Amino acid sequence: MPVARALRLPITAVVAALALSGCMSTSGPVAVGPQGVDSVTYGPAYTSAPVADAGGGGAISALRSAFASASPGYGYAAPDAAPVVYAAAPGGPAGYDNSYHLGPGDKLRVVVYGQEGLTNSYAIDAAGSITMPLIGSVPARGRTPAGLAGEISARLRNGFIRDPSVAVEIESYRPFFILGEVQAPGQYPYVPNMTVESAVAIAGGFSPRAKRDQVTLTHTDASGSGRFVVPLGTPMSPGDTVFVGERWF
Repeated sequence: MPVARALRLPITAVVAALALSGCMSTSGPVAVGPQGVDSVTYGPAYTSAPVADAGGGGAISALRSAFASASPGYGYAAPDAAPVVYAAAPGGPAGYDNSYHLGPGDKLRVVVYGQEGLTNSYAIDAAGSITMPLIGSVPARGRTPAGLAGEISARLRNGFIRDPSVAVEIESYRPFFILGEVQAPGQYPYVPNMTVESAVAIAGGFSPRAKRDQVTLTHTDASGSGRFVVPLGTPMSPGDTVFVGERWF
């Protein structure tokens, strides 16, 4: 008994010392969430906010609304301004033709059913008119194809044809222009649903010194002419002018 009591005291002292030093401390189990160890170590992953797509208002109306809230001038937005809104491309060539406003340089196919002498291709001249047999000069600038067909019908009905049936189709659009840092600047035929990026491709692509993230687009419509700094995905209209700037470094 004296020997066991003598051994018990050193063992008790060693156990107390280990407890105080923390060697015998135990930790509870660590729960790892569904995002994995990286999320526990570095925090939750960054999730970007969804981007709203502007659509339904046409290319130029979306551009005007997008840049109206930017700083004054030609659409140069401040660094902390809202992101640029991409205008939705037109739904297709047929619907686009119906809402398209004619202008000088457009070439039209006018069909007057049963009247071979009146059915022909007509180009809109610099004054914004076409010239047809019997009725002479007909203003076309600013009209839709359907509106022009109605005007031609009304003039033919006035003493020439009792009940004319007229259809107007766009045979070719007026050209667009591209200037600045592209391989082959100049004038090119417009095709439906073009974007700034496809215009740059038609002009041979960027030059080595081109600024490639945005361009200046000049557009003219019934409300006037405007210049906008736009990204490459922006839809274009016939007669627009694209200017590709030079980068500084």
